[in-house]
Amino acid sequence: MTDAEGHPSPEEMDLRAVLTALSDPLRYQIVQEFLELPDATERACVSFGFSVSKSTLSHHFRVLREAGLVQQINRGNSRKAHLRRADLDARFPGLLDLVRHNPAPFAPGSAAALATAAE
Repeated sequence: MTDAEGHPSPEEMDLRAVLTALSDPLRYQIVQEFLELPDATERACVSFGFSVSKSTLSHHFRVLREAGLVQQINRGNSRKAHLRRADLDARFPGLLDLVRHNPAPFAPGSAAALATAAE
């Protein structure tokens, strides 16, 4: 059952929802960045450095949360997210390995894309 924050249980995670969430380059890049960090590392949404509005970033994290890719936790005045690595590995074995080893082009509006365009 989905919890009060909108996180599906591992049994409720739907492959189509996960793949739809990963189909967006910005969301794909967020997951890839989480995969480079130690397990359970929490990050604020704004720490990714995307040059998109807060509402757009909130939308992308909502899609990731509702698909079951990330868990968001309120930490005082901010909200932190972490990748649900163990749940995803148990539900969809090998999926995160595919994401880790198949880099996507830079997401539009990302700091990396802007730096590349400036060169």
